[in-house]
Parts: sequence; structure tokens; C-alpha cells
Amino acid sequence: MASPRPTSRILSRGDTVGFLFFIVLGVGLAVWAVVHSVITIIEALPNRDVRVAAPFLDTVAQAPLGPDGAAVPVELGSGVVVASELPLASLWALVIAETLFAAVVVTVVALLLVLTAGILRGRIFSRRHTVIVSTVGVVALVGLAGVPFFRNMVANGALARISEYTYERGLVQTVDLPVLFGAAFVAALAGTVFSVGDRLQRDTEGLV
Repeated sequence: MASPRPTSRILSRGDTVGFLFFIVLGVGLAVWAVVHSVITIIEALPNRDVRVAAPFLDTVAQAPLGPDGAAVPVELGSGVVVASELPLASLWALVIAETLFAAVVVTVVALLLVLTAGILRGRIFSRRHTVIVSTVGVVALVGLAGVPFFRNMVANGALARISEYTYERGLVQTVDLPVLFGAAFVAALAGTVFSVGDRLQRDTEGLV
């Protein structure tokens, strides 16, 4: 089998700079995700005055938007509530959600950095890269479905505790199905492209 072509024949200097910037950005994103999740978990673990982002459905509140700050009704779509404490199940859901979020971001970034390193070495399509791209798609889908699911459990628990289990209009699922299906389509398309590219490259190398 022919050896991969030199990187200089595949990537321009601009491409290389772009990939290097991507590496720096990816490392920064992974660090931010871990720090954000750790801080969120540490702040929540005492289980006192926990700030929780919550979705709302058909919920009207008063806001000082009228003349001279007069209150006018507004319909809430989302907001942040402060629960004196969370039910134990919701507290564990918060820990799981933040841990999963950090794990997914770090895993996706790490895999994409491995892919980037392979491309910088002059090999774009290969079976290894196809596996990496497919794995990135699966991990991303797990994150897009799992993180909102557990965060929704946290919000439900916070709203239930604040209202003494009488408020139900905010108990809605926050998994964005169009985004999830769109991500699944992109992941499947990327995996197919790399798979076809690898097959074509192996066929071309077999003719050399």
C-alpha cells in the first residue's frame, strides 16, 4: 500500500493554521466544560438555595415594563429559580447531568483532536478516522439527549419543591427533538462521507 502523501501536498498553510487554531479552541472548550461542571456541582452539593434553570409552559408573570415601571403580564418561556433545597433524586440528577456534560465535551474534543492530528500528518480518510467520526456522532447524540433529560429532572424537582408539589405547568421535557434529529443526520452523513472517502482512497492506492 502506498504511504500517505506529505501534509504539504494536501493542506495549505492556511489549512494548517486553521487546524492548529481548532486544537487550541478545542482544548479551551474542554477545560471550560470541566471547570463549569465542577463549579456547578460544588455549589449545588450543600443543597441550600440552589439556582436552577427551569422551562415554563403557559406561565404568566408580572414584569415592570409599563409606564413608570408599571407591572405588565409576560409569558415565561424559561427562567432561573432558587430552591431552598432539591429533592435527593433531583440533586443526583444535577450531578449526573453536569458530569455527563463534561464527559461528552471532553470526549468529543479529544476524538476530534486525534482526527485533526491524523489529518495534519497527511492522512484524511482512513478506517481509523471513519471510526472516530462515527464515535463522535454517537457521543454527541448521547449528550444532546441525556444532558437535557437530567437537567429537566432537576428543574422539575426544584419547581415541585418550591410550590410544595402543586405547580405542574413547568413540568415539560426540554430535549429539542429537531436539534437531536438534525445532529443525527449530520453524524450519519459525516460517517458516510469518511467511509466512502476511505474506500475510494484505498481503491486509488491499489491502482498505484
